[in-house]
Parts: sequence; C-alpha cells; structure tokens
Amino acid sequence: MKFIHAADIHLDSPLNGLAAYPDAPAEQLRSATRDAFTALVDLAIAEDVDFMVIAGDLYDGSWRDFNTGIFFVKEMGRLRRAGIPVYVLFGNHDAESEMTKRLEMPDNVHVFGTNKAHTLKVDGLAVSLHGQSFKQKDVTTNLVTGYPAPTPGHFNIGVLHTALEGCKAHAYYAPCTIAELHAKGYSYWALGHVHDFEQWVGASTIVFPGNLQGRNVRELGRRGAVMVSVDDAGDVAVERIFIDVLRWEHLTVDTSDCETLTDVVQKTGLALESLLDTDGDVPRAARITIQGNTKAHGALFGQEVQLRNEVLAQIASIGNERLWLEKVRITTKPLVDAEKLHERMDAFTDLQTILEDAATDANFVEDLKAALAPFAGKAPLDLQEMVPLIEKIRTGDLKELIDEIGPALLANLAQAE
Repeated sequence: MKFIHAADIHLDSPLNGLAAYPDAPAEQLRSATRDAFTALVDLAIAEDVDFMVIAGDLYDGSWRDFNTGIFFVKEMGRLRRAGIPVYVLFGNHDAESEMTKRLEMPDNVHVFGTNKAHTLKVDGLAVSLHGQSFKQKDVTTNLVTGYPAPTPGHFNIGVLHTALEGCKAHAYYAPCTIAELHAKGYSYWALGHVHDFEQWVGASTIVFPGNLQGRNVRELGRRGAVMVSVDDAGDVAVERIFIDVLRWEHLTVDTSDCETLTDVVQKTGLALESLLDTDGDVPRAARITIQGNTKAHGALFGQEVQLRNEVLAQIASIGNERLWLEKVRITTKPLVDAEKLHERMDAFTDLQTILEDAATDANFVEDLKAALAPFAGKAPLDLQEMVPLIEKIRTGDLKELIDEIGPALLANLAQAE
C-alpha cells in the first residue's frame, strides 16, 4: 500500500507586511497555500494512493469567511470521487477553540476527536490509525501516554501534532520524546507542527513532512509532503514529494573579489541566474545578503535603495515572472585592517581615533541626533523598511550608525589613497 502524509497546510494563511513591498506578487503569494494543496490532491489521484493523512494545522486559525472551508470540501470531494479516504487531525491552529465556522465534510473525510485518543480503521486494508485532535490551542500535556495499544495484525499509524523533544523553534505543544514514540509499538508516526522535514528510523518510522508551502522567508527551500510505501513484509519507505508553487530562498553573495557597486550588482545577477537554473521552474522569492571583506564596502554604505533597484533591474533582464526580490541586506566589512591603520601614526590614525571616540561622545551624539531627526521624520515608510538605520535615527540609537560610517569612510579614503 502507499499513502500520503502531509501536515501544516495553513490554508489561506494571512501574509503580513506585503505593503512594504510594492512590487510583490501579492495574488500569487495569497493563493500559494491553496495552489499547493490542489497540487497535492492532483498527485494523490494520479498515484492512486490508498489514503491520505493530514497531521494538524490544516487551517490557520479562525476562518475569515466560509470560502476557506468550501475550498477544502471541494478538494475532499475530488478525493472522494477517486475513492481515497482522508484522515484529519486538528492541531493548535485549527483547534476547536480557534475555529469560528464549520462545514459538513464528505463521507471520505474522517476526523480524530478531541476528548481522547481513539482508533480509525481503513476499509479494505489491515491499517489502524490512532490520534487525538487538539481541543484548545495550547495543549501542553503529553498526549502519547493516552494513545491506544496497537491493533494486532495491523499496520499501526500514530497521528500526532507535537513539538517533540529538541524542537525549540516551535511552540511547546503536546511534548513527547522520540523514545516514547518508538516504545508505543506503532509502525509509523505521522507527525505535524514542525515545519521542516525530519525523520527517525528504529522500532517505528517517525516523520515530520514539513509544511506544504513556504509562507515567508523563514521557511526556506523546497516544501511538500511525503509518500509512504509499505511492502508485504511491513517495511516502510519514505519519499519526499515537493509540490510547493512558490519557493523562498536566502541567497548570499560573497563580494570579497568586488571593487565597485557595479561589480557587486553583476555578481548578484549571475548568482540569481544560477538560482533559477536549479530545481525546475518553481518561481522564487529571494532575500539577498551581500557579504564579505571587500574593497566595495565603502561604495555600498548607505546604498541599500540604489542596490535594491539595481538588483530589480537584473531580475527584469533575467525574467521577473519567475523571481521576486524580498529584500537586500548589506553585511560587508572593509578590507582595511583597523589595527594596521592604528600602526600608521599619520592622519588616518587620527581620523580613526576621532571616529572610534565619537560613539561614546555624549555631546557629539546629541548634536548628530538633532541634525538627523528632521530627515528621519520625513523619510517615507517604504524607505524606512529598506534602510534599517533610519529607525535607529528615529529612536536615537546612533551607535550603530556611527560604527558603520567610520569603517566605510576609512575604507573609501584608503582605497582612494
């Protein structure tokens, strides 16, 4: 037999912060979770799987309207006509207390209850699924201890929405350990909640499939579900399936061999072309970090807006229907060694000392704050988003600004010399 294990669909998840990116493909981003789920259903039908398991966070909290539920019912109807049952467990985002609306599901959809863990059996197969949905969002007790004993002679699947041990990046819901899962005696654990793929093999096969579709730059790389195949001997094979329709990437560009802004732009363009040549035709949303000890450090200082526009021009020439720029960050450092400047004992040394002392000179900082305040107050919101130092000026936190200006000024002077 074979089945699909998916989790963390987050249908119609809201996309916050798009107003800061006027060139963002807003409609493509908004529909991504639906399009990915449709692709998953397409694959299930094409592969004629025996059933599908959804291990929590199908929704993203309260529905904004009934269309979210109607969309899901429509996709479940497609699976019903193909004879594919679906087993759904509700996680923290779609717990009873979070859902404001409900619709009657087609009869091929089987939902795990919330009062206690129970067993659902697949018609025509020696398969038992055990699970318990979240009754409220913040389930912090270990649910595994209440899961039923395995059904004798069946392939037993535990369905659980959990943070599991060591998953510090996710809320600590339904905590348990890997050892506890192995000890339960099930053949397979279909987990949800952690958005990255993870797998453990032992007495049980334990899998987080990751979320179906990346929704922001924190959810990088290929996303999807898993296809699980079980042979006559009960041996389990897990294959990742990638069905995301928009992929988030973090591209780092090493500019240590660059001397000018133009060099940096050209190297970034080549890196973007290379990115699009990998993993097929999936559109990308990219955050770019410009890094390295480089002669171009001084030329890049304060040029976030210019660099963003230059990169957008590179994307336009490559073909911007396949690529969207989320943000450009500059984290370069000067090629000039600060210690060597101190050793020179000339005007460079004097200037460096003045710049280093400036950050702790209270009178200088107050004068600088007063001089820059009108500029910061008039800066448009979109510029503030692209130039983080403006917010530092607004709050009076000028140390970072002074610390960046000093090396950039010295780098420019040293390069000119």
